[in-house]
Amino acid sequence: MKRSGSADLPLHNGTVPQWLAERMAKLGLAITEAILIDFGKSELLRRLSDPFWFQSLGAVMGMDWHSSGITTSVIGALKRSINPHSKELGIYVCGGRGKYSRQTPNELLLIGERTGLDANHLVHCSKLSAKVDNTAVQDGFQLYLHSFIVSSEGEWTVVQQGMREASATARRYHWHSSLQSFIDEPHTGVCGENQGLILNMTAEEAAPSRNGIMNISQEHPNKMLHEVQQLVMPSHHDVLSKDVDLRRLGSVLWLAHEKQTQNFEELLLLEGLGPRTLQSLALVSEVIYGTPSRFKDPARFSFAHGGKDGHPFPVPIKVYDETIHTLQTAVEKAKLGNTDKQQAIRKLHEIAANAEKNFSPNNSFDELIEKERNESWMHGGKTVFGDAKPPKQKNKGVQLRLF
Repeated sequence: MKRSGSADLPLHNGTVPQWLAERMAKLGLAITEAILIDFGKSELLRRLSDPFWFQSLGAVMGMDWHSSGITTSVIGALKRSINPHSKELGIYVCGGRGKYSRQTPNELLLIGERTGLDANHLVHCSKLSAKVDNTAVQDGFQLYLHSFIVSSEGEWTVVQQGMREASATARRYHWHSSLQSFIDEPHTGVCGENQGLILNMTAEEAAPSRNGIMNISQEHPNKMLHEVQQLVMPSHHDVLSKDVDLRRLGSVLWLAHEKQTQNFEELLLLEGLGPRTLQSLALVSEVIYGTPSRFKDPARFSFAHGGKDGHPFPVPIKVYDETIHTLQTAVEKAKLGNTDKQQAIRKLHEIAANAEKNFSPNNSFDELIEKERNESWMHGGKTVFGDAKPPKQKNKGVQLRLF
């Protein structure tokens, strides 16, 4: 089992509004293409198998930063945006929620016909991963989502999720094709709240039972999760300062809002973008170029495009669209061999990461969120409840900074 992570994901009902779903698909495709250009297909699949990165991707897309809905919406967005370009990209997204999960085998057989991949083997892997998480790991969660993402080389990642209605929680399971065995600690990550004693027939400690008479064997959750780091997503909707690495967020605000682009010639190609768009673009840059250790606080990435439920603030549509356009332009130019703009976007992450080493945030986190909410209407802010409105009273003296 790779060291990836575990997380508690509160169950949220509802659907993603069309205005957000369309933008999530566009941003998801642009991020995917940027990763493929710089790192390749194997790295994209590795990241999708990382629960921390996956949660951060959903947050930067404007979904509810902590809920189970990130899984469904991100998979749906990637499937809609990537599959029309699968032949070019060499990435195929199968399955989904409910009835779409059951279509996975047929989708894989079609992919096999088009690519020459061993589709029967891929179907076998898909079914086994679902069987293990539904049966071999008896943790009280019933699978309702199964997605199988495969490259043209046959490397794959599984992202699937189960729910436990009694506790209103979900558990997300991540797999990667680098596993050595389906029955010997195969997961790259298991995301969910510790539920106490469980039956885990995939644990290394369960090998004698598997090889013997398969007696029911209960193991403490620590036996199953000892190889993974734990990410606990809280049930509260508000983004609180304790949910965010303030030093990292503060360095992004410093870079975007203190005209730092004028101090780094590598960023000259980004001049003309407003500070609010640079803030979003810097966080998107980190999702593309950041190392695994930088995704321990997924809530921070909600400061790119807010959340559809209004937490930490409404989704700034104008900023979102400008971010998508800038990233899409950089990707298209990179395909033609002109990587200057893409390198400038990468530099945003590098400068912010270097700045945080000696960075000391202050205690104005709540003021930051208040200012974002007060100014949301100026950026076309939207939530599932409607459009953002101007504040009734002008809030004077609030500075958008954490330094």
